[in-house]
Amino acid sequence: MWAWLKLAMAVVVVVMPGGIPLVMAYIATRTLAERWRMAQTQAREAGRPVSVRDVVGSLHFRDLLREARAVTAL
Repeated sequence: MWAWLKLAMAVVVVVMPGGIPLVMAYIATRTLAERWRMAQTQAREAGRPVSVRDVVGSLHFRDLLREARAVTAL
């Protein structure tokens, strides 16, 4: 099922104008959501509130690349 979804996304990127920014937004959203979950877990353990600044501050370009590879791997 996931292979078909990834294949459909690849077709959308190739066929649809503006498909590349759409995929980049999808990758960034997935990465930020994962970082948000990690920050919430760490904040719960430390007993402090989580902020958007913590999440964005912990984000690295290599994380976006890793997520892009995971999304596009068939």
